[in-house]
Amino acid sequence: MTQVTAVTVFHRAGGAAAFGVWAQHLLASARSAPGYVSGRISVHDEPGLDWAVAVTFSEETPLHSWLDSAPRAEILAEGQARCYWRSSGELVLSGNGPASPGVGLFRHTVSTGKDADFRTMQVQLATVAAGLPGYEGTTLLPPDGDGEWSSIVRFRTGQQLSAWMRSEERDSVLHGLRSTLSADFSAVSNTTPFGTTVRIEDGRTLMTPNWKSAMLVLLVLYPTVMLLSRFLGPILDNAGAAPWLGLWISQVVSVSAMQWWLMPAASRPFRKWLDPVDGAGARTSLTGAVAIVAIYAVTFTVFATVHELQFWDYASSV
Repeated sequence: MTQVTAVTVFHRAGGAAAFGVWAQHLLASARSAPGYVSGRISVHDEPGLDWAVAVTFSEETPLHSWLDSAPRAEILAEGQARCYWRSSGELVLSGNGPASPGVGLFRHTVSTGKDADFRTMQVQLATVAAGLPGYEGTTLLPPDGDGEWSSIVRFRTGQQLSAWMRSEERDSVLHGLRSTLSADFSAVSNTTPFGTTVRIEDGRTLMTPNWKSAMLVLLVLYPTVMLLSRFLGPILDNAGAAPWLGLWISQVVSVSAMQWWLMPAASRPFRKWLDPVDGAGARTSLTGAVAIVAIYAVTFTVFATVHELQFWDYASSV
């Protein structure tokens, strides 16, 4: 299952504290719905930042069931009576990033004791972004279960978002932002299960270079095949499966595991390296490639020295 988040942005009206109280009622409604995972209220006591509520569900179907539900509609109507009107449609975010090309989602690991400074820098980023064409707002969500903050920047089009990402105005603030983080922030992009990240830049579709995707697939495929040959292969042989059938079953298991679990997990630490924009630099590309080659060497060593994992010898020696 792929978790999905919906972010509802509201017009700033009235007091921030009153909005926070009302937003808790909206979260309580989501919390009682099937499939609810978590919810957050955005930072709404800083100037220039959107007021928003984010809810995460286990799948898209229960999320939309709650978004369309009567209890939620009643709470939204109550909010409208208090002037908390939605400023846009819901922003739907998955693990692969925003659905809209004009929306940028960024995750931040803030250093201990730097929360206030981090919030200040986010306000500065929003302030300078407001001077660029197509800017629609910035939402800052407090830490989630992983301890990471999330910021969502909205522009009217993907080209305008790309212009902001490359702008001198943004670069002038990023140094201060990075000083509040324990690790560099990451842009959540649309990464396919087999390690290809897709980005829209100046209206063009950019994808991870094939050699990077191939390196990552090989990183996962080799140990997967080795382990299946060692553990699943003998089970299929003992069950009387013909070689052609046993190989097909093994490939089904291998592809399924890589599609839904192994490749997404392996792609996560290499997200920046796979990104066709952020990872395009020679230094970033070389660093990631060296890291993957080092992991290759580790897997070679493990399978070459651990006898219990050597399917070609183990069956004949037991």
